[in-house]
Amino acid sequence: MNEIGVLKSIPEKIVSFFDRPQVKKVVIPVGKGVPMGVERISSPKVGIGGAYGTWGESYDNDTLPIFVANSLGEPLSEQDRLNLSPLGFVYRHHISGLSDEENLTVEVTAGAQFLREAAYANGWEPQEIDAILIGSSGLVVNDYILRIAKEAGIPEGALKVSVHKACDSSVGALHLALNPNLPINKQLKRNLAEELAGKKVLVGGIEGLSRFVQLSHDKNALQLFGNGAGIIGVIPGKTMEFVVGKSHEVFDEQGVLAVHMYYPHSKQRVAGQSMVEVNQAGENYIQIVGLMHEPEEETSVVMAGPMGMVKLFVRSGVQVVQDVYQAYQEMMKKLDMPDKTIAATIVHHANLKINQLKERHLQGLGVHISMPWVLSEFGNVSAASNMIAFLRQLPSLNPGDHILIDGFGAGTYYDALVVALGGNVT
Repeated sequence: MNEIGVLKSIPEKIVSFFDRPQVKKVVIPVGKGVPMGVERISSPKVGIGGAYGTWGESYDNDTLPIFVANSLGEPLSEQDRLNLSPLGFVYRHHISGLSDEENLTVEVTAGAQFLREAAYANGWEPQEIDAILIGSSGLVVNDYILRIAKEAGIPEGALKVSVHKACDSSVGALHLALNPNLPINKQLKRNLAEELAGKKVLVGGIEGLSRFVQLSHDKNALQLFGNGAGIIGVIPGKTMEFVVGKSHEVFDEQGVLAVHMYYPHSKQRVAGQSMVEVNQAGENYIQIVGLMHEPEEETSVVMAGPMGMVKLFVRSGVQVVQDVYQAYQEMMKKLDMPDKTIAATIVHHANLKINQLKERHLQGLGVHISMPWVLSEFGNVSAASNMIAFLRQLPSLNPGDHILIDGFGAGTYYDALVVALGGNVT
């Protein structure tokens, strides 16, 4: 099995992302130079393409403690060192020693490059793009999406939607673009799914998590997270069509994964109302922002260990996927397609233990789907992971395939949906 195969466990030999032959490597001229790698994936038969990659120095599990020690200002003890391979992670990508202005330059440069490469992977020029919907956890600057769009050559009049629901952000963005009945589309003054039908749309996640976690001294976060980005191009209703889906939220009362909100939010919880708010920052600029349980101290993230994450996400995550799967089966019966099955599952890569346990619980409930692990070179890249996973499985997908996309993140937020490739659901 090669390094991007569908994994139940991690092979001994995983090469650094930068050493993959298909990766285009550049150096962002900031500081001593920041390495960046991008890989394009295109599927002419499905009509979808995209780009994914990372930036920063590559650390494997043996060299990672050096980075963590430099960030903490003290060595990482053996007691605090995580056994990362069983969690699915072999490499992470980090930057260090940059000023705030240098971090901004690096992340805008990287974000714009990923947008351009994703457009080219679809045979589009940046100026042809009608909308971009980008998810991220910890913004380097509030108007980040506007800056990268301008730098990439995206038209000023194109719709720009910035989604902030932690690791669920990119799947939440895709759900928003495809499902006209999604509650947030009812909350907006315009139904984005209806508006974007037939348009050229870029959707994904861009995560400068190295900068983000270094604002914290959380030893688990420093070992688990890293930089990454994944962006796909779709034409809603044509190359990708919504079938069924569900969006769900459960507030993290205990702060098992506490995350600081570097975006505007009222920070108010109202009984019976969604924790997600809409900021209409301009005619074509919208922010979708989710309430987080923030750390008590002025820090970016405080998290429990890996098993704490399992407890936080598995119960609700299993229920959401089960509900979507049952709705899918009912839909197929109504369409007189009872034998139609899910061709692939695209899952968030928070850690391998979460996905293995979710799959096992779902199997016990009669939901016979696999949750493949296809990212080992990135660490947890939050909102980028689902889109990277989609692109890595894209070459094996075919027109008419139905795929289940499962996103979840801190807050906690869940978006699970089934989509049809090539449309033609009905």
